[in-house]
Amino acid sequence: MNRGYNFGAGPAMLPEALLREVQSELLNWQGNGMSVMEIGHRTKEYTQLMQQSEALLRALLNIPDNYRVLFLGAPARQQFSMIAMNLLDQHKKGAYLVTGIWSALALVEAARLKQAYCIASSENKAFHSTPPVSDWRFQPDTAYLYYTPNETVNGVRCTTPPVHNDLPLVADMTSCLLTEAINVQDYGLIFAGAQKNIANAGLTLVIVRDDLLANLPEQTLPKTLDYRIQVAHNSLYCTPPTFNCYVAYKMFQWIERQGGVAAMEQINREKAARLYDFIDNSSLYSAPVAADVRSIVNVCFSLKNPALDAIFIEQAKNKGLFALQGHREVGGMRASLYNSMPTEGVNSLIEFMGDFARAN
Repeated sequence: MNRGYNFGAGPAMLPEALLREVQSELLNWQGNGMSVMEIGHRTKEYTQLMQQSEALLRALLNIPDNYRVLFLGAPARQQFSMIAMNLLDQHKKGAYLVTGIWSALALVEAARLKQAYCIASSENKAFHSTPPVSDWRFQPDTAYLYYTPNETVNGVRCTTPPVHNDLPLVADMTSCLLTEAINVQDYGLIFAGAQKNIANAGLTLVIVRDDLLANLPEQTLPKTLDYRIQVAHNSLYCTPPTFNCYVAYKMFQWIERQGGVAAMEQINREKAARLYDFIDNSSLYSAPVAADVRSIVNVCFSLKNPALDAIFIEQAKNKGLFALQGHREVGGMRASLYNSMPTEGVNSLIEFMGDFARAN
């Protein structure tokens, strides 16, 4: 069987070695005579799996002891509401730095439930850059500063965490967690959907600082949406997505074998630089995002003749290069170069793009 390269933004490709390992264990996990999908989430075997998984994630990201880690069975988008519901009361506000579609959607959801506002936006620049600090405008009684380090749809990367008056920083790292080194202590709360760099879709990781939990407003929330409840039950208040957590553990092991997060960042930067360099030196392709804020994992580009888009996509599929179409909101093309995308996949894409350019 010949596998192609999945450049989709998510669900994204997983390493073939990991998939084969999962396949070999699928019917009889650890000699239990059952699939890991059938194992009870409160059994000794599963408890051990989760303890090992959290310990390995903590080691990969150097997560300090004063942070809790949650494995939640819900889409990352649910955090848009959970963050506002948990961190805000009727007196406090959430500040949002809007650098792309996902941070804009997070603001909309938060504002439906609590007081939330935009400190600055690059929407008037088509989200091809990030707002300068001089444009930021904060309001009194702000409880946290929210941003998206990597905008998956728009291919924009905020290169350094925003800082303002010691406000707790909340970050949606759905498309960049484990792809580059971070200092967890810069953040009050980090969350990430699993379907890009961690596991199959349906799991969300949350990393939250103890003092933030201790100072949450006293209010009645649905228990499944209350961070304190989830922390008190070690992510087992309700049945977690056991298979997803198992795949996540396999992925953490795989990243460790590659040399850890720092090694992954170096590889990811090299892959992205190679593709951007080809695009920038091409007469057929262009990358709209400002060079200093280009994502290293979501490379957005367009053909200078849009009439060729459908032909490009179809011919790429025939070469085993899948899911290169851009997000429906912005169009164009997008090549997601997450941890699991090997350098060989990027080389194959560049080779195809060169052949396509010469033919058109």
